[in-house]
Amino acid sequence: MGGSLGCHRSIPKDPTDFSCGKRKFSAACNFGHILVNQERLNINTATEEELMTLPGVNRTVAQNIVDYRDCIGGFKKVEDLALVSGIGATKLEAIKLEICVSSRTSSSQHSPSSLRKDLDHQSYTGMNINTATPAQLMSIRGITERIAKNIVAYRAEHGPFKSIEDLVRVNHINSSLLDKIRFQVYVERSRAPSTNGGLTCTTRAHPSPTSFSLRSDDLDLPPGGPTHIISVRTSVEPPPGLRDGKPVVRMATWSLDGCSCDKANNPGVKEVVCMTLLENDIKLLAVQDLVEQEALDKFCVELNQGTLASVRKWKWPRGLWKSVVSEKPTACSSKGVSYSGFLWDSSSGIDLKDAAVMESPVVNGNGNRANPTLYLAHFFVGSFKLTVVNVHIQATASPGESNKRNHNSHTLFPSIQETLKGEKELVVLGNFGSPPQSSELDVLRKEKLFALIPSTQFTNISTRSPQGTHCLDNIWLSRSLKKMYSGHCVVVREGLTNPWIPDNWSWGGVASEHCPVVAEFYVDVTPKELSGPGVAVVDRGDIVPKHER
Repeated sequence: MGGSLGCHRSIPKDPTDFSCGKRKFSAACNFGHILVNQERLNINTATEEELMTLPGVNRTVAQNIVDYRDCIGGFKKVEDLALVSGIGATKLEAIKLEICVSSRTSSSQHSPSSLRKDLDHQSYTGMNINTATPAQLMSIRGITERIAKNIVAYRAEHGPFKSIEDLVRVNHINSSLLDKIRFQVYVERSRAPSTNGGLTCTTRAHPSPTSFSLRSDDLDLPPGGPTHIISVRTSVEPPPGLRDGKPVVRMATWSLDGCSCDKANNPGVKEVVCMTLLENDIKLLAVQDLVEQEALDKFCVELNQGTLASVRKWKWPRGLWKSVVSEKPTACSSKGVSYSGFLWDSSSGIDLKDAAVMESPVVNGNGNRANPTLYLAHFFVGSFKLTVVNVHIQATASPGESNKRNHNSHTLFPSIQETLKGEKELVVLGNFGSPPQSSELDVLRKEKLFALIPSTQFTNISTRSPQGTHCLDNIWLSRSLKKMYSGHCVVVREGLTNPWIPDNWSWGGVASEHCPVVAEFYVDVTPKELSGPGVAVVDRGDIVPKHER
C-alpha cells in the first residue's frame, strides 16, 4: 500500500476524555487486533508492524518482542516488556501509556474502553472470519493467499462458521495452524444484510459526502478498525481532454489541511488525493497547508509508481507527475508553519519555468511577517505562459464575521499590485480564508480579477456536513484569461472520504476539510499531447530538477 506502516497513536492522558483532538493520520497496517475505542496497543496480539508504531521501536526490537512473547507464552503485565532486549525501563516508560496487556481469552486491562460499558462487542478482538475478505484474511499472521481463498470458498459452500474450531475443516488448515491464529480471529454470525456500495450494511445507507464513504457504526462489523472495511470507488470515465472539439487542461486548488508525511502516507488519504486527480482529469494542482515539505512528493510517487490497488488498476494513463514545494513557509497558525506547492502532469504539455516565494514586506512587532506569503510559479501549458499565484490565508473569524477579520484585509496582497503588473495571464488560487465578496479581497477586484466560485457555493466538507457551510477556496482569473477559460468550474465533493481515514473516534473521514476546486482552460496543444485515453503510461524515470521535490 505504499509508505511506512506507522499507525498507532497514544491515548488521551485522561482515558475518559473522548472529545480531544482529531486522530493522527497514519499508514496502513493490520488493525485487526486493536479495538478502535480502546486505542492502546495490546502487546500480546500485536504484529511486528503494529509494534513498530510505538515510539523508539524499530524492526529489530519488534522482532525481539514477538520472539520473547512466544517464548514466555504471552506477557502477564505491561512491566514484563522491560525484559525484552532493546526496551529496558527507560523505553518502557516512554510507551507505557500506549500499550496494554490482555489475556488471550479476556478483554484488555487498563483500557479506556473498560470505562465505556455500552460497547456491545467489547470482548471481540481480531477478525471476524465470517465477513473477512481474502485480502483481509491475509493480514492474519500464518494465513497465506491460498488459505485465505480456501476459507472464503468453504464459507460460500457451507455457510458461516459456527466456531473457530470449524477452520480445521478448511484445506491446508490443521490444528497446529489453528492454534497460531485462533487468538487473531473470532466468529460472529451476520445479521440479515443489505448492500450499499459493495459493502455489507445492516442499517440505512450512511448519508455521506460520497457514495462510498463509511462509518463503522452503520456497518455490520465488530470493533477493530478499517481492516474490516473495503475501499470502493465509483466507476468513472475520465473527461476526453476536449471541450467543444478543442483541447482543454484542468487546473485545481486544494488545501490538504495540515498534511504531514504521516498523513500523506495514510493509504486512505493517498488514495483520495491520487484518484481525485485521475478521475477528474486534473493536470495542475496548487496545494496548500503542507506541514512538511516532503509530504507532497508522497502523492507524486504514488501517481507515477502506482502501489495502491485503485491507482494501479486505473485503466487510463496516469501521466508523468512532478512536484515543487516552497522553500520557505507560506502560512502560520497555531499548529506551526506550513508550505505551499504544485503538482502537475508533465506529459500533458505542462512544464514549470520557475517558482518563488513572494514575501510580504509588512512585519509585526516581533519582526515576523504578519501577512501570508504568496507562492508564485510560471508554467508553460503548451506554448502558453501562465502565471499562477498560490494563496493560503488562515481564517481568523467565523464565516459570518468575514468583515471583522484581522488587519490582513488591508495588506493582504501587497506584492500583487507591484510585482504582477506586467503579468497578463494570471491565476490566483488557493484558500483565501474568506468568501469572494469579502472586502478583504477588494484588492483582487481592483486588479480586474474575477472569482469563479460564488459565495453561495460552499467549498468545505465533513462527514457531518457533506454539503459544506462556507466558501473559502477559490480561483481568480485575470481578464486576459477569459478567452482561455472554458466556462467549466466545479467544486469536487465525490470520492473525498475513505475507510482508512480517521473520523474523530470512528473511521471513514475526509482527506481534508477543504474540497478541490477545478477550472478548465482551452490550450493550444493538440489532443495527442494531452494525457488522455489511448496514450501510453509514462513512468517516473527522469531526473527531477533541483527546485522540484
